[in-house]
Amino acid sequence: MAVISFRNFTFNYHGLKSPTLKNINLEIKEGEKVLIAGPSGSGKSTLAHCINGLIPFSYKGKIQGELLIKGIKPHEHSIYEVSEYVGTILQDQDGQFVGLSVGEDVAFTFENNNVPQKEMFEGVNTALEAVDMLDYINETPHNLSGGQKQRVSMAGILASDADILLFDEPLANLDPASGKKAMEIIDEIHRKTNKTIIIIEHRIEDVLEQSIDRMVVMNSGEIIANGHPDKLLSSSIIKDSGLREPLYIEVLKMANVKLEEKDKISQIQNVEKYSLDIQDWYSTKGRRRELENKDTILKLENIAYKYFEDTPYIIDNINFDIKRGEILAILGNNGAGKSTLLKVISGIAKNQKGSIHYKGENIQQWTVRKRAEKIGYVMQNPNYMITQAKIFDEVAFGLRNFGVKESEIEERVFEALKICGLYSYRKWPVTALSYGQKKRLTIASILVMNPEIIILDEPTAGQDYKNYKEFMRFLEDIKEKGTSIVLITHDMHLAMEYADRAIVLSKGNIIAKDRVYNILSQNSIIEEANLKETSLTKIANICGIEDINSFIECFITEEKGGEVHE
Repeated sequence: MAVISFRNFTFNYHGLKSPTLKNINLEIKEGEKVLIAGPSGSGKSTLAHCINGLIPFSYKGKIQGELLIKGIKPHEHSIYEVSEYVGTILQDQDGQFVGLSVGEDVAFTFENNNVPQKEMFEGVNTALEAVDMLDYINETPHNLSGGQKQRVSMAGILASDADILLFDEPLANLDPASGKKAMEIIDEIHRKTNKTIIIIEHRIEDVLEQSIDRMVVMNSGEIIANGHPDKLLSSSIIKDSGLREPLYIEVLKMANVKLEEKDKISQIQNVEKYSLDIQDWYSTKGRRRELENKDTILKLENIAYKYFEDTPYIIDNINFDIKRGEILAILGNNGAGKSTLLKVISGIAKNQKGSIHYKGENIQQWTVRKRAEKIGYVMQNPNYMITQAKIFDEVAFGLRNFGVKESEIEERVFEALKICGLYSYRKWPVTALSYGQKKRLTIASILVMNPEIIILDEPTAGQDYKNYKEFMRFLEDIKEKGTSIVLITHDMHLAMEYADRAIVLSKGNIIAKDRVYNILSQNSIIEEANLKETSLTKIANICGIEDINSFIECFITEEKGGEVHE
């Protein structure tokens, strides 16, 4: 029985000429677990908003065709009535919190349903314990890191009685291990309750670590593929749609393995029969490259910072340098102090101990404005940075503050928007952008300033693979011109492929400094910092390849289309 049914469904936002969803025909059956994937702007979030009632109650537009949720037409009922059928975790958690504390927020559903207080307390504690957030029950939600907010949102949905659970990019702000646990929790909910689960996500490898009944691929507002993951992975539809295939699937295709649906390759253990193909591919490749010896542009010595005098240091005894023209990844679990560290570097927060030197000069007394000329900082949450109503004005804001001529501003803004894939939206209001597009907008507003060091906090979170690749190619281009890039990222794929070095934080301290694949080959560091091995490591182990670091280096080089030199 179908609990969700789209029939010839089209939706056009007010103010836009073209419909965002076009002739959607889709049925989701009771108890199914469905992944809906698509590049940024494909319409997948709009589809989610139609299911959970945000369209048309929060986002207005014209509806054609039919949508039924458990037999009702959502737009003919109140959003409260729709929420009784569909429980949602939004990608932007700040728009979802209603309680003054974590406990109050999770208790919201229980309160609305007049659950007795004792039962309510037990339910809140159980839900928070399931997502490892019970220790934060009295904390204010907005004081939490992005990943912690995500887990609190998941606890809230665990308290819901809705038969359909919709997860809108549940992995967007989670560290790798927490993302893995989140998918395990979703899978456990599905197995124990048989609720209908819908996951909107482009991180396909992470989602497919748990079983999925069906995968729906969207592009340009239309459904272009709908079937079992085994069918889609054995074709080119995922890559052709601008999405990233699981890394082990990429390896199989590099090795010219002919994949078929019957091979059940959505389960990585089934690739063992291709071990000889993988070994033959690997044996033709070279070995790893040495790091270039580059000049230091920024040096941190014994840095420590805490928010209040009588509280422990958030980061302590931090020592590392940033080289000119390198990409440096900052890795670690949610709450490890990564964002705090980069706020200290940018001057938003002042370190209580230690010193920072830029080209040998101590910058402790530099103003935030002076640092901004040399060090650009892009926050994790775009809503914290955006101040202007129009997209062009947002990117031009910093240049205008520095007194740049309007003729030069237009040229530089247009170039930054082109780089970030937003040029065609230059006249749009900011409110018309998706969360992922807002992320790109804030990046454009920093790129336009031409800083010597760019700090990016989760720059690719919420970005589809096409935009991810284009943006990282740009970063590599400016890196070659001498600009230093510092990335906070939970994306181990990105860190492996693009970072020259990585620093790993845990509980405010640096626990490793090395090449990324060296770090990911050490189980003790993975466990302590909530990192996660990628499927490259898994496929190497399955295929009996001993030098995993060399194997990963070969994959990265071929994926970029280059050569590995002896």
